[in-house]
Amino acid sequence: MRILKALLADFAGAAALNILHETVRRFDKDAPKVHRIGEEALSKSLHKMNLSAPTGDHLYLATLASDLVSNSLYFSAIGYGKDKNVYLKGALAGLTAGFGAISLPSKLGLDDAPVTRTDKTKILTVSWYLIGGLVTAAVLNRLNKD
Repeated sequence: MRILKALLADFAGAAALNILHETVRRFDKDAPKVHRIGEEALSKSLHKMNLSAPTGDHLYLATLASDLVSNSLYFSAIGYGKDKNVYLKGALAGLTAGFGAISLPSKLGLDDAPVTRTDKTKILTVSWYLIGGLVTAAVLNRLNKD
């Protein structure tokens, strides 16, 4: 049962992060465009393996699915160990992911402009991952009370 609870919490955090990203980017020109980095990474990875990358909506949906899976796996670390300090673990995981999202793309040969364009973009990027980590922690906390 603990694994099922962890999976639900991890997915909730990843879903919150992605819903926030997908909603705000449509209304705010300074919002991070994290999906652009994912699309570039997926395309480059597939090309390196001599596979053709999807394009258009297919690329977008493949990237969205990979984001949900990878963020769920990442946020799963919040549920390991004792239930103590779950919010602290959620905050630290979210902040670490957020700072990684703005500092790693360029080191991996990807265009970091979608997440570093302005100071506001950087702050929103880190904040959204922080929210994802805290949502995961909140769901874990609630599910562990049952």
